[in-house]
Amino acid sequence: MPSESCVADADSVAPVVTAPSRKPVRPERRHTSPISNLPDSFPVGNPQTPPVMVVLDSLSAQGDSVSIVPLDSVPVVASPLIAVTDSIARAPEEKKFTFVPDPTKAVWMSALFPGLGQLYNRRYWKLPIVVGGFMGLGYAMNWNNTMLRDYTRAYSDIMDNDPSTKSYMDFFAPTVQESDLNKEWLTNILRQRKNMYRRQRDLCVICMIGVYLVAMVDAYVDAQLAHFDISPDLSVDIAPALLPTETRKNGLPGLGVCWAVNF
Repeated sequence: MPSESCVADADSVAPVVTAPSRKPVRPERRHTSPISNLPDSFPVGNPQTPPVMVVLDSLSAQGDSVSIVPLDSVPVVASPLIAVTDSIARAPEEKKFTFVPDPTKAVWMSALFPGLGQLYNRRYWKLPIVVGGFMGLGYAMNWNNTMLRDYTRAYSDIMDNDPSTKSYMDFFAPTVQESDLNKEWLTNILRQRKNMYRRQRDLCVICMIGVYLVAMVDAYVDAQLAHFDISPDLSVDIAPALLPTETRKNGLPGLGVCWAVNF
């Protein structure tokens, strides 16, 4: 129905006529089948499906199980890392061990057994010299002592008048007869050999004592020299110098040469 409205004006009132409202034209449906049967559709509010249950307080129920730890009770993880870093940076340096032998101990060890002092001083190359010399002289002393004993008995047998003692014949072949030998010549030979082997035995004993003492002295001196700081600068400097002389009348210094040895 048409509606009329009045608009008030200062001089006159005129009726205003409005056009009747039209309903919007609904477009025609192009789909013959229902929209619910289309592949890209989904049912909304299907009364046959059970209603969806949304648990609103499930998160809140699980949230109660999470305990909030105060900030002060949480251990600081950075502290162990800092400690490990500091321990690596401040690691003590390995000190090189410098062996300094004791001279007294070296002497006593060398006196206990020849060559033991050289082992204590770590002079291993001297050990074969000391031990080899001592053992060689010991073998020579034993051999000369054995020969001295045989020639002494033979000389004693030839000097007595007992025909049953003929040990001097052991030095000859079994085919040699005693009547074929000159007794005076044989006596002189036995006496000379006896004296020679005695001297050689005594000399071996003296040499063994000498090697024993030399090993002790070497161990002591080697241990003493280990305490000295030997500089690598081994040089000789020769330079001119002025030598003061008080005996000269003019009092002028004399010219000379200065010789300095660095060791």
